[in-house]
Amino acid sequence: MVTVERRIPVGRPAEEVLRYLADFAHTAEWDPGTVRCVRTGTGPVTEGSRWTNTSRFRGRTTQLEYRLVRRDAERLLFVGENRTVTAIDDITVRPAAGGGAVVDYRAQLRFKGMARLAAPFLKGAFEDLADGVAARLPQVLAAPVADR
Repeated sequence: MVTVERRIPVGRPAEEVLRYLADFAHTAEWDPGTVRCVRTGTGPVTEGSRWTNTSRFRGRTTQLEYRLVRRDAERLLFVGENRTVTAIDDITVRPAAGGGAVVDYRAQLRFKGMARLAAPFLKGAFEDLADGVAARLPQVLAAPVADR
């Protein structure tokens, strides 16, 4: 298993940030590994909502089917799966002292079958992706609401 974590300060109120992050389709804006992410249902985003996420990692493109497993006042838990990996994105958003919010982002990847053997060698690449998330998310959230 590979785990990466980042604490990301952002300049928007926590409630607004949580609402934005709850729609996993927005990962295409703030996750440098995501090529496309499309919601597979309609209506309000609630526990059970689903998305098809297309990602590119080390030159290869893959799809994962994500679902929102948990949505609390400060926390979102997404689980994505395909035949080689289960991805868990655990996101907590809290108000920051002095304004804005702090996003605690934790991604876990549990590889299946033979892919498990590669996990130790992929940690650095996933750390780089997490660095990209930490850099892009505050920039995306700094844009005016109409631009998002």
